Amino acid sequence: MTRSAYDTTPAATAALGLVVLQADETLELDFRRMLAPDVPFYTSRVPSGEEVTPETLQAMADHLSRAAGLLPGGAPIAAIGYGCTSGAAQIGTERVAELIRAGRATGGVSEPVTALVAACRALGLRSLAFLSPYTATVSDRLRDVLREQGIETPRFGSFEEAEEARVVRIAPASIRDAAVELARQGAVDGVFLSCTNLRTLDLIEEVERATGLPCLSSNQVLCWHLAQLARITADVPGRLGRLPDAPPGQSRSSPA
Repeated sequence: MTRSAYDTTPAATAALGLVVLQADETLELDFRRMLAPDVPFYTSRVPSGEEVTPETLQAMADHLSRAAGLLPGGAPIAAIGYGCTSGAAQIGTERVAELIRAGRATGGVSEPVTALVAACRALGLRSLAFLSPYTATVSDRLRDVLREQGIETPRFGSFEEAEEARVVRIAPASIRDAAVELARQGAVDGVFLSCTNLRTLDLIEEVERATGLPCLSSNQVLCWHLAQLARITADVPGRLGRLPDAPPGQSRSSPA
């Protein structure tokens, strides 16, 4: 055998990691569209229930550290995202960060709830029309968490779907129409489309044009926030993507 010499190249310094639900068919596709081709992101999967209930969401906590630990160990990962909005609310955002860090060293951790709060602060939003695919028992926990952060959801709508495999099949036109209808009920300054498995990315600017309000979605805010944490750029749609760079969670109108 002849042993050949080789050179090495440096690893990417701004790679992202994602812990994606077993049932999710949307998040990775959306991220690839929002990130530049030369930004690497690595994914791991976490077991998730076929039905979305408070119990199945909480059960993911038992697997998060192991899932994060399956991200490639040789690549420095600047930030890791947990891809479940309702799961982050149910488990608790601080607990999610602890579990992710227990499995994999990283510079930053986010999930759609923390990312949404940061996006709302950046845009100056305090009152949302909140559209969820899930039952009220699942969505109520998220609404409570947002209220604790000073974000009200006076207009709430849901497709009342518990089966995850059906959530990803909800037609984009149905999502758009429901979001616009909620926003037109008034008393809100933004729209939120909840769930990483819901196909919302192409609807954001359409909803903004129809309502005149900023529209946020789980995947959009998560990508935006992870990019902020990793100090890279991301091409996120809507008004959020047109904001100038700022530290994560800091309002552009707030003093430094």
